Amino acid sequence: MDEVFGIFPIPIMRIPAMLPRPLVDGLVEHFSNLAEQDNNTSANLTHTETLKPSDSPLLVRAAGLITPKLAEFGEHLFGERMGWSLKEMWVNVMDRGGYQAMHNHANSFISGIVYLTPVHESSRTVFMKSPGGTDFAFKNDHAGTTAGPYSAAKWISPEPEPGDLTLFPSYLMHAVPHNAGGRRITLAMNAIPYRFDSWGYTVKFSA
Repeated sequence: MDEVFGIFPIPIMRIPAMLPRPLVDGLVEHFSNLAEQDNNTSANLTHTETLKPSDSPLLVRAAGLITPKLAEFGEHLFGERMGWSLKEMWVNVMDRGGYQAMHNHANSFISGIVYLTPVHESSRTVFMKSPGGTDFAFKNDHAGTTAGPYSAAKWISPEPEPGDLTLFPSYLMHAVPHNAGGRRITLAMNAIPYRFDSWGYTVKFSA
């Protein structure tokens, strides 16, 4: 019997209702007016300064709920359940017409998004293959092709609800298309493990 193996997949973890609605509402109320930093690509997208969980009791509560999921997701990436810390967090506020260009997150290993408001279908997070040299020089892309897990160049995340969390490897390219709906507010984050151990060679990280 023929077999097809999906080797070296990239994991993305989706946790519905990770944060309870009262905490989500508190984060929106407290941080939406603090998102005053301009974005380099869109005039309709602003964000807060980089935050640590200790900067607000609301973030302390959020971090306490999210951190165990970092350990669970990290086990998929590195084969061991170990300690993780949230290195930084920030709130994004995207109004109608805003967008986020393709990017990834440096100096971290797990990144995440908590959706704090409903998201219009036009502005769901899109994950995409790296534009680097891992693809064929020629593409077969036309109206008659069917995209699948091995041929697709991008994956559009399911429509989230407020409080949902998505975790992904920090190197994974992602973007937000032009928002055709109402205000879209998210809490983004980067996380690092306490340490890596490669057969006795140990590297420790601190946030």
